[in-house]
Amino acid sequence: MNMSINFPHLGIYLEHVGKTIEVFGIDIAYYGIVIAVSMIAGVSLILAEAKRTGQDQDFYLNMLMLSIVVGIVGARAYYVAFSWDYYKDNLWEIFNTRGGGMAIYGGILFGVTAACIYTVKKKAHLGKMVDTACLGLVLGQILGRWGNFFNREAFGGYTDNLLAMQLPVDAVRSGEITSQMEAHIQYVQGAAYIQVHPAFLYESMWNILVLVFLLWYRHRKRFQGEVFLMYLAGYGLGRGWIEGLRTDQLKIALGGEGLPVSQLLSIGLAAAGIGAVLSVRYCLKH
Repeated sequence: MNMSINFPHLGIYLEHVGKTIEVFGIDIAYYGIVIAVSMIAGVSLILAEAKRTGQDQDFYLNMLMLSIVVGIVGARAYYVAFSWDYYKDNLWEIFNTRGGGMAIYGGILFGVTAACIYTVKKKAHLGKMVDTACLGLVLGQILGRWGNFFNREAFGGYTDNLLAMQLPVDAVRSGEITSQMEAHIQYVQGAAYIQVHPAFLYESMWNILVLVFLLWYRHRKRFQGEVFLMYLAGYGLGRGWIEGLRTDQLKIALGGEGLPVSQLLSIGLAAAGIGAVLSVRYCLKH
């Protein structure tokens, strides 16, 4: 299999981007390594923010251990639920995560829910917790998206823009190659490539902007929980646009080809976040 990945307009040609690395005779997926690194980075930022604001770091460490485990299960469950047409006939594949198949929204929904339940049970301040935790969450998303790079997934349709990415046809799932991609197949040294939007890269770059904004905004918030609501708004706005580019959307079967569930959720979260911030600020002002 051709293992190269190219960004032709940037002059970047990576001849061999493997999916795994061998350690003591065991193949370890880069996807898993990236996710692990993103979790460590996210937890580190949360603990640093907790220390900066005088909160109990042990509380956050215990909470995060729970929410990460629940979030991983949720990320897989979300993906499987909206890809059930495949998994209903391949039940054992539900447990095979080595090739990807983790939906970030499932991880966020399950993980945040677990964190909130834990916080309420410990009688800690819920608004302060989510404001602190969302900083590490978005950092984890910035890094975690690069797992899709190694798996050659989470890309969009054909494009010829500056960031266009070329992937070998034989390295991607055939069901994600659209007719437009086929019409614009590129040949490099005799090998066939599709040229696509690197949606994972767009999301990683967007989340960098979201994190910078949140770090600035945390000093200007008017109420506990406001930073988290702005995270929902910022992430939702970017993801709502980026999700529309992807060819591997998870869809809910409602008429026609179905509705893109993650895109609809993104738009809903953005609207809810913005609406909540404006409503609470209005009430505080009056």
